[in-house]
Amino acid sequence: MTAPGPDPDVLRRRATDALLRARARTGLLTGCVEDRDLTAQHSPLMSPLVWDLAHIGNQEEQWLLRAVGGHEALRPELDPLYDAFEHPRAARPALPLLPPAEARSYVADVRGRVLDVLESAPFDGAPLTASGFAFGMIAQHEQQHDETMLITHQLRRGPAALTAPEPPPAEPDAALLPPEVLVEGGPFTMGTSAEPWALDNERPAHHRFVPSFFIDTLPVSNAAYLRFIEDGGYRDARWWHPEGWRHVRAHKLTAPLFWRRSGSGWLRRRFGAVEPVPPAEPVLHVSWYEAAAYAAWAGRRLPTEAEWEKAARHDPGSGRSRRYPWGDADPTPDHANLGQRHLRPAPVGAYPAGASPLGVRQLIGDAWEWTSSDFLPYPGFRAFPYREYSEVFFGSAHKVLRGGSFAVDPVACRGTFRNWDLPVRRQIFAGFRTARDAEAV
Repeated sequence: MTAPGPDPDVLRRRATDALLRARARTGLLTGCVEDRDLTAQHSPLMSPLVWDLAHIGNQEEQWLLRAVGGHEALRPELDPLYDAFEHPRAARPALPLLPPAEARSYVADVRGRVLDVLESAPFDGAPLTASGFAFGMIAQHEQQHDETMLITHQLRRGPAALTAPEPPPAEPDAALLPPEVLVEGGPFTMGTSAEPWALDNERPAHHRFVPSFFIDTLPVSNAAYLRFIEDGGYRDARWWHPEGWRHVRAHKLTAPLFWRRSGSGWLRRRFGAVEPVPPAEPVLHVSWYEAAAYAAWAGRRLPTEAEWEKAARHDPGSGRSRRYPWGDADPTPDHANLGQRHLRPAPVGAYPAGASPLGVRQLIGDAWEWTSSDFLPYPGFRAFPYREYSEVFFGSAHKVLRGGSFAVDPVACRGTFRNWDLPVRRQIFAGFRTARDAEAV
């Protein structure tokens, strides 16, 4: 006798909540500026905000109305226009994009029909609908574009358009924490075969053997990174990957993106405001090359992706891998800085409730963390439901990031979630922590 599957009503409520939460955030990000800011391209690295808005609706139409609901296409002419692989970001402003009012009307029309589909969707054994996967996939897709739009807001010039409360302070014990923790060598379960909304690159679960290593208890802070800068880190080729050194010299990089020197101190621009660089926050807006150079300067290295996941998920007491560092429960505001609840990382040492069994903090939320690993498939990988989500990016060109930033919604963030980007990228909300071999003790 087989165990009963998940309650369809529970799945429907979960999917509805995820979709509505994502849409509320999309509305905030596109409703807080004038139409001219929606149609402008604020950086050649990013799309106009209005492109992201209509793309969100088009993906929802294709997967939930057509693939799941069996509906005829509402706007088939939009499919090639909002195909992310057909048009690079720099070229999108020249496309005949839907104007803001029409884009809003389109995504609202799609969403209304999708909620009707959701009411009667069969959460059966079909891969696309089992446990509501397609609805979870689309909620994650929208939240990922919401993070992309938040990056565009950071790049946008002009007065601040977004506000949010400050994150919690570091805990009083933060200064007393050991600088690093030992993760004992041995096998652990990496990836997942059980998380119902996990995306294809997180699958399947498999065993990895990881030798003993040390990893930073906390992310690298602005204050720590500033010591690298002041020690001439950007002027010394010894610390840099050869391609990174060429990039630094070609673009005259001297500090993280959005930083500038002012007298004897440093300022940064953050969502339209200029402020002193806060020393206690995790460093943000550094490329993989910058992260790796700092680690080399510090006599350390970036953790591998497997090391990062073992530090975040492995419970040495039970021998099992958790969903999150703190356990299997969904994130709460006590665990991590997620969901654009704040518009900045919390100081290093915050969120003790989110610590791993070994005491490593802030592995989830605050800042994406660069790893040393190339973005590659797991053994037994199968592209689903389309190759363009993960498979076309596999290889040595992209580096893996883990953990999620303050801009990531919980639906698109878990201990197995994998992000990736080019090693030159600095506009993303990325920082890092360092590691070293245990044999180096």
